[in-house]
Amino acid sequence: MSGFVTKPEPVAVPGLIHTHTGKVRDLYTDGDGNLVMVASNRISAFDWVLDPEIPEKGRILTALSLWWFDLLSDLYPNHVLSAEPPAGAPADWAGRTLVCRRLDMVPVECVARGYLAGSGLAEYRETRTVCGVTLPEGLVDGSELPAPIFTPATKAAVGEHDENVTYEQVAAQVGAELAANLRQATLAVYSRARDIARDRGIILADTKFEFGLDGSGGLVLADEVLTPDSSRFWPADLWEPGHAQPSFDKQYVRDWLASSESGWDRSADTPPPVLPDAVVERTHAKYAEAYERLTGRRWS
Repeated sequence: MSGFVTKPEPVAVPGLIHTHTGKVRDLYTDGDGNLVMVASNRISAFDWVLDPEIPEKGRILTALSLWWFDLLSDLYPNHVLSAEPPAGAPADWAGRTLVCRRLDMVPVECVARGYLAGSGLAEYRETRTVCGVTLPEGLVDGSELPAPIFTPATKAAVGEHDENVTYEQVAAQVGAELAANLRQATLAVYSRARDIARDRGIILADTKFEFGLDGSGGLVLADEVLTPDSSRFWPADLWEPGHAQPSFDKQYVRDWLASSESGWDRSADTPPPVLPDAVVERTHAKYAEAYERLTGRRWS
């Protein structure tokens, strides 16, 4: 089985009820029924949460999500009420805590792809489709698609695989109207973000969103958005289809785990090894660089 190499104990905070420990976030409920989402420094790969943590990762992801939420607010509202930790929270929650309104979450990972990579590439090589969407012949690793596509996945628990599904399966699960709205929203937000990133010399190859429904049934952007945890960011000046692209995300960690240097046999279902200091430092640098290149602000 896979999951946590070392599962953390939840922090007890007066007035908060711990509700869930995810791969990289801890969720609490406050006295008003709001969701308190704390981004940890944990990093996951191949369905394992690894040791050790990546310094400052939670703060970088939170700051980047807030930046994107602001830029996207005219397209869809988001769930953020406050970025201030609740009273009594540990000092190290500062900068990595979001207090959010509670939504009726849609149980679908809403993935948009503008380029061929990852699980989409693997499926294309076998069937020339991705999540039931037929693509042209002749595409290779890193190819730009003729147009962005909606390629949803099921949401999985810690240690389980997200599974790609077709649009028709989503419609059967949540209804035709909501499925259509999810596809429209996913592609609209992706297209806006892709253009913003492109202006900053970054290719947004793919990304995933989570949406919830508010009290009136309107779609609301939730969780986190457009960070190196949920997106593939590639330097535009180095883009060269035909092989894996350099990236500003956790692909560096995946590549090390898959290398002979790590000595880890993924198929054996044994916990992965501890990440070396050099891998931790390089991963931190990549996350910080993504923040700086996208926002134009210096990370400190």
